[in-house]
Amino acid sequence: MSMARAAGAAARAVLSPTGVRGLAVEAVWGAAHLAVYPLGLVRERYREHDRYRLEGMGPAQRGLLVGDVEAAGTPILLLHGMVDNRSVFTLLRRGLRRRGFGRVLTLNYSPVTNDVRSAARQLALEVEMLCETTGYERIHVIGHSMGGLIARYYVQCLGGDERVDTLVTLATPHAGTLTAHVVSTTLTRQLRPGSDLMAELDAPVVERCRTRFIAYWSDLDQMIVPQRRARIVHPDLSVRNHLVRGAGHMSLPVSPRLVHEISSALCQLSADGSTDTQGVTTLPTAG
Repeated sequence: MSMARAAGAAARAVLSPTGVRGLAVEAVWGAAHLAVYPLGLVRERYREHDRYRLEGMGPAQRGLLVGDVEAAGTPILLLHGMVDNRSVFTLLRRGLRRRGFGRVLTLNYSPVTNDVRSAARQLALEVEMLCETTGYERIHVIGHSMGGLIARYYVQCLGGDERVDTLVTLATPHAGTLTAHVVSTTLTRQLRPGSDLMAELDAPVVERCRTRFIAYWSDLDQMIVPQRRARIVHPDLSVRNHLVRGAGHMSLPVSPRLVHEISSALCQLSADGSTDTQGVTTLPTAG
């Protein structure tokens, strides 16, 4: 897509009724996120919970636990984006737990991280520790923005497909973003289209990658330009790309629709990444 066409598509998205509502949500959530940001600076301490007792659980939680105890117990690791922390997942984490997932954890990496590859190596250590602690050999990872790129590099280039069953990315610059040209650092140069990092991720996968990818991208994303660069396009990977209309870059993790879709996907997936069974109960949302 040419820059002119991309700019035209972005303008139409912003000026549509859905776009106007999306911008309002982005502004409100942005202000709320700033308020809770300090609370997310502290590293989460993992605490094992007894998720095999039904007392005190709501219908949705009971349904998943009774229907598929393995899905309910499989750890889900949430990985934030650049200059952010785990507070961006406040609502997503709560929504997943309400739907019956008992081990939803967050990971803070350094806000001054300046290299995707080194961050991916650190992620590999964290995942090994999580698997050892929980006793699960494979987990799910949900990454927002650069967090999704770090997780993808770990899965695709560092053998992380042995540990990651499903990788869900939200507003991740899989093919780079033109906004990375605004400033020049080691990290932003990696995030530019055509960088050596992008070339490494585009390279053929020598051995079959066992991880299933689900990539959500938005027509209102102000950080990924053009927005379609948040899709994963790779012939050797099992990928499902989903367009979300009217959601800004920071709003994707708080979308009720995405909470439900991600919950459904993590309950039961077939080999090609499509949902076999609607495994969770739809929860009512305001408005």
